[in-house]
This record gives sequence, structure tokens and C-alpha cells, in this order.
Amino acid sequence: MNIGEVATQAGVPAKTIRYYESVGLIPAAARRGNGYRSYSQTDLHTLRFIHRARELGFSVAEIEDLLALWRNKRRKSQAVKAIALAKIAEIERKIAALETMKRTIRHLTAHCHGDARPDCPILDDLAGDGG
Repeated sequence: MNIGEVATQAGVPAKTIRYYESVGLIPAAARRGNGYRSYSQTDLHTLRFIHRARELGFSVAEIEDLLALWRNKRRKSQAVKAIALAKIAEIERKIAALETMKRTIRHLTAHCHGDARPDCPILDDLAGDGG
């Protein structure tokens, strides 16, 4: 398969595939006589794995670890679970931070008159002048 075909089937842009090659998530593609990249079914399967992991928020470094575990048939599932649990903890921290941001913005908008007056607690807070 050429890069366009594998990109379509994996659900990622060709540019992303080239990036994954450059950071070592996938090996450099074999080249045909005309210089075009050629991908195998194994490459496609790996790209789908990476794509799904990215959808779930795993970083490139985490995906490297997951790929190594996926390829290692002697792996212990506890290693995979540890990575997933760490990702859950990270997501929960991000959700808490987003909830705090939402509460703050909600509080500021509730105290903004939203009228023709120039004073605005939202801008005051952003400028560090709010309480």
C-alpha cells in the first residue's frame, strides 16, 4: 500500500504517518523502485493501534511503551494496566483543573453586569486587579 492508501485505512493523515516514522513509533517504510513508501498490513495494524491510543490521549512516549508491550508476547498485563491507570490519574487531574477554571469563569461572569459601564470584573481578574 502507498502512504495515501494506508493513511485512509488507518484514519490518519499522511503527514502524521511521516511524523510517526520520524519519531520512531513506526519503522521507516520500505521504498519501491520509484521511491514511494510502501506499507504492509502489519504497518497498517500498528498505525491503527497508534491512532486509537492517540484518541484516548496517550502521549507519543506512552505509545512507545504500549507498542513495546503489545509486541512483547511475554509481557505482563500489570505493566499495561499501570500505564492506563497513570493516564486515568492524569485525565482526572486535567478534569479537576478544567472544573476549577469553569467555576472561576462562571463566578466572574456572574459578577459582570454586562452593560454599558466600563468596569468589568472579568478583565480586572485577568489583569490581576480582581479579588
